Amino acid sequence: MVERQSPLEPELHAGSHGNFEHGVEIILTETRPGSILQLAAWPGEEKHLMAGIRTVTGLALPDGAGGGVTDGVKAVFGFAPGKFTVVDEAEGLAAAFASVVTPAIGTVTDLSHGRSAIRIAGPKAEWVLAKFFAIDFALPAFPIGAGRSTTHHDVFAQIQRTGADQFDIYVFRSFARSFWKALCHASEEVGYEVQ
Repeated sequence: MVERQSPLEPELHAGSHGNFEHGVEIILTETRPGSILQLAAWPGEEKHLMAGIRTVTGLALPDGAGGGVTDGVKAVFGFAPGKFTVVDEAEGLAAAFASVVTPAIGTVTDLSHGRSAIRIAGPKAEWVLAKFFAIDFALPAFPIGAGRSTTHHDVFAQIQRTGADQFDIYVFRSFARSFWKALCHASEEVGYEVQ
């Protein structure tokens, strides 16, 4: 595995922070998946691309906008019509798609070098994220596995709910440190822990 230096290193301070005397309600973590891909289908080829995703990852996407699924190691979600983000803890996922997603079906773009992954978890995760994004984060509106793409002050973010009170956020590496600092600041009033 090729180790990439984290853009968060200067700001990644492990431990409890903010108002945590009544407990920690947010856990912030930088996850470091080996592969982050964007797959896009040509018009009319969406079902073939979804079948290819299932072949390679073993994950069956639900039909519908923003639908997604995760198994804790791999994750996939739709973020626009015919466009999907696929994440794997292992490296080399792009090569696995090379023979499955042919030029007639669509494209595969490896974004592993250009994205950072941040996990926010805890009973106040929805509340903190609502400070940033005009999205309904309640479980019925944003079910486990589902994904959304949005922006916060020109920082493009893709968000997937990976647990009842857990979200994985993918941002451009060049904005990761700034976004991390803002996320820490927004979590201060409820107490947060960096792991």
